Amino acid sequence: MLRGVLEQLGELGNLVPRYTQPRCLLGRQAVGGCDVCQTICPHTAIELAAGGFAIEIDHRLCTGCGLCVQGCPSGALEYDLQTPLQAVQDQRGEPEATLTCSQSGAGGPQLPCLGRVTPALLSAAGAWNQPLTLIHGACEQCSVGSAQVPQQVQEAMRETERLRSATGRPAQITLREASPEDSSRALNVSRRGAFGALLRIGQKQVVQNLPERPLPFVDWSEPAQRTPGEWHWRKQTLKPSPPPDTAVYWPAPVVDDSCIDCPVCANVCPTEAITRELPPEGGVRLLLDLSACTGCMACLRSCPPQAIYEQRQWLPAALEAQILLRESDSVM
Repeated sequence: MLRGVLEQLGELGNLVPRYTQPRCLLGRQAVGGCDVCQTICPHTAIELAAGGFAIEIDHRLCTGCGLCVQGCPSGALEYDLQTPLQAVQDQRGEPEATLTCSQSGAGGPQLPCLGRVTPALLSAAGAWNQPLTLIHGACEQCSVGSAQVPQQVQEAMRETERLRSATGRPAQITLREASPEDSSRALNVSRRGAFGALLRIGQKQVVQNLPERPLPFVDWSEPAQRTPGEWHWRKQTLKPSPPPDTAVYWPAPVVDDSCIDCPVCANVCPTEAITRELPPEGGVRLLLDLSACTGCMACLRSCPPQAIYEQRQWLPAALEAQILLRESDSVM
């Protein structure tokens, strides 16, 4: 009976991702703007809003494939990560954990599409030392995702490999198309995972399609909420902790001496990871919260004197404290 109930694990709920306009590069008026989500959407569900400072998602066309979330450089588009993370954690200790797409015909916990898979999710599997197999269907004919889903998942796998390099424990991820034998695949969970699953059964939350928790609106007055969940979990899953002298892959800006101390970089930063302080004694200080930086590089593209360049590797301590990018006696 338990197996029959657990085989109901997977995704129900709102298909449209949460959109946080203050994180959108259009809303920030970054130089060059951004049309990644509109370009990558296989169902033309995303359009630029009037004025060009936001996007609009047509819920009638959106299938919840997640490709826009995967592609968004600033975390303005998001799905709940807790549920797929829990699905993988419940399978800890098994020779192979799985996540499958809803159109694959494979058993086990399902996402609407593997376009929902992100580096944070894959890094968590690596942190738990849990091999994870991602099973997709015939993407070329899929009405939910598109033929580019495997390619996008492979890019997420490469990003995960770069992120986890400092931990010394690579994520063990396999991506493959479903086979006829996968149709009888059952959901395997560890004993600890089974106990947790039973608790969720009592709460009517366990189904084969992983139930999606609707994300609340971001309260921008709370600084902690400005960081997208994806980057929060990327940092949390850097386990085992990298040695203090080992570089962590985390693309972010640095500033050179040609800076003119203008406020542009802070204004366009979608998570306000860059802040500009004006001390009472005069001058200006430019600070970076590395853990909140998504690496979108809107600051680099928007900087008037082109004083910003990208640094891809940092010591682990840089993720724990604010970084002084620049201190100057003058203010523009």
